[in-house]
Amino acid sequence: MLDHEERFLFREEILNLGTALAEPGQLDNVEDLLAEVTTSPRFDSDVFTLERSLQVMLGGRAGSTLVGLLTIGREVFEEIGDIGLASETQERLVSWRARFGLAIDNALNFLNNPDGIQGHNFGTQVSHGEGGTALQGRLTLVRYNNEPQFFIADADVLLTMAADMMERLGEHLEPEMIDAELVTRLHEAVDLVERRTKARG
Repeated sequence: MLDHEERFLFREEILNLGTALAEPGQLDNVEDLLAEVTTSPRFDSDVFTLERSLQVMLGGRAGSTLVGLLTIGREVFEEIGDIGLASETQERLVSWRARFGLAIDNALNFLNNPDGIQGHNFGTQVSHGEGGTALQGRLTLVRYNNEPQFFIADADVLLTMAADMMERLGEHLEPEMIDAELVTRLHEAVDLVERRTKARG
C-alpha cells in the first residue's frame, strides 16, 4: 500500500495522465498503439519502444505513468478508483491492464533479466560530414539469441543516455547491487569527461 507522500505523488501523476488521455481521440489512439505493439512478432524488442512512443503521444510524464500503471501491483492499481478520473478513462485503464498489462510486464521482465543481453562491445569513430567532424560511439549488444544489434550515435547522445541510466538506476540502488570496483570506474569516467571537456585557460 502507499504511504501518505506516495499517495499524493501517485494522485498527481494519475491526474496528469487523465488530462493527457482526455484529448479528443486519445483513448483510441493509445489503445491502437498498445494492441499493435503487444501483437507484434518482435514484441520482445518492440516493448522497449513502447514507453517512448507513449511519451511522444501523451507527453513525457504521462507516457511513463501509463506504462507503470499497467504493470504495478493490483492493490496499488485499484487505488485509481478513488482519484476521480473520468469514468470512460478509468474503464479504459482497467481494460488495458487486463488486456495488455501482463504481456508488457512479462516482456519487460524478460529483457531486464541479465540473460537477455549476453554481452556488449563499445568503440569510437570520427564521422566526417558537411558540418565538420563529429565523435561517435558504436554500441554492439549481443542478445539472448546471439543476435547482435548495433547502435551508432554522436557522443553527446550517448553520454546523455549514460547520464539518464545512472540517474534512473541510482534512485533504486541498494549497497549490495553493484561492487565498489564498478563505482570507482564510474567516478573515473566522470572525471575523465570533466578533464577532457574543461575549457583551457
